Amino acid sequence: MTPRDNELGAFLRASRSRVEPGDAGLAGGVSGRRVRGLRREEVAVLAGVSADYYARLEQGRERNPSAQVIGALGHALRLGPQAREHLFRLAGLNPRLGPDSPRDLVHPSLLRLLESFAKAAAYVLGPSFDVLATNPIADALLSPFGTERNMPRVLFTDPRAKEVFPEWELLRRTTVYALRLNAGQFPDDSDVTGLVAELDEASPEFRVLWADHDVAGLTRLSKVFVHPEVGRIELTYQTFDVVDAPGQLLLVGTPEAGSRSEEALTYLASVAEPA
Repeated sequence: MTPRDNELGAFLRASRSRVEPGDAGLAGGVSGRRVRGLRREEVAVLAGVSADYYARLEQGRERNPSAQVIGALGHALRLGPQAREHLFRLAGLNPRLGPDSPRDLVHPSLLRLLESFAKAAAYVLGPSFDVLATNPIADALLSPFGTERNMPRVLFTDPRAKEVFPEWELLRRTTVYALRLNAGQFPDDSDVTGLVAELDEASPEFRVLWADHDVAGLTRLSKVFVHPEVGRIELTYQTFDVVDAPGQLLLVGTPEAGSRSEEALTYLASVAEPA
């Protein structure tokens, strides 16, 4: 099969050659590797598919991947919006099935609802606890983590998490137990399975907690942040299931009236307002 006959495979090979193992959250360096970037087996693990299936896809022996698989590969290979669109087209799929941004997964009416919480931190989580959408206050609270918006990945791979979340250990534990609950509810969700495989490889602490096999929903009613600009913020959260999108959660965090946390949130809201 010539490269022109297998443009998808050629693009996958080129894309994985550009991803360093460390950038993908995998342990180990580049010593002893015969090729640059990720191995096929590593891409398969990150995407939540079998190594044999990924090999057949790259070799052009598998010609009908699902949108879910292609979306997972785009995430595993850390593709940007345009490259992700290109990947969908090469697979013969509508790029609309591979959203340009996580907000595209959230219903427009829910996005409007987010913006209505002018004095609260509001955001939408997906089944793998990706932050799919935020209002300006929530976006400001999460700003210490840059563009990373997957909360388990933040908690287990970003050293800043321990500074931002004083109750870091408890938060990590409850997040893992809630993620295991979602893994049981959505066994075919490649984002969940891929994230679990990624963190199992990258974090011994995650492996230990995952091995507990404990499950619990996100029922904890409070969360503490230490924001670099405004300091400590204590919020009480309410969690709502999104009926039209199983697995999505709307979280709304509010401070106690008249508290320093309320003042801090008011300040964050003011600086987050568009000029």
